[in-house]
Amino acid sequence: MPSGRVRWFDANKGYGFITTEDGKDVFLPAAALPAGVTTLRKGAKVEYSVVEGRRGPQAMGLSLVETAPSLVKATRPKPDDMAAIVEDLIKLLDGAGTSLRRHRYPSQAESRKLATLLRAVADNFDVQD
Repeated sequence: MPSGRVRWFDANKGYGFITTEDGKDVFLPAAALPAGVTTLRKGAKVEYSVVEGRRGPQAMGLSLVETAPSLVKATRPKPDDMAAIVEDLIKLLDGAGTSLRRHRYPSQAESRKLATLLRAVADNFDVQD
C-alpha cells in the first residue's frame, strides 16, 4: 500500500493532495477520508490505494498512520502564564470600557496594544487538539 504525507487538504473545497515518498502528487478527494474524519493536517502521514482518475492518480481508501504535530499547540504558554496574560487583558479591557463610558475611544496606541493582545490570546485559546 503506498504511503505519503498530506501536502494540503481543504475541507471546504472537498479535496487536497498527498505527496508520495518519491515526490509525486496524488489527488485526495474528501470521499477517500476514513469514516468520521473531515479534515487532515498538513504533514500527516497516510496510506492509501491509488486509482487512475481523469486527471491522474487519485487516492482512495485512505488510512491515517501518523498525525502531524501542532506547532501552535507545542508553543502554547503554560496555564499559569496564560492566567497572568488573561488577567492583564482584563485590566486593559476594563480601562477601555471606562474610556468608552466617558464617550471616547482609547488612544491609538492603547487600541493597538489591546488588539494585538486580544489576537494573541485568541490564538492560544483556539488550538485544535
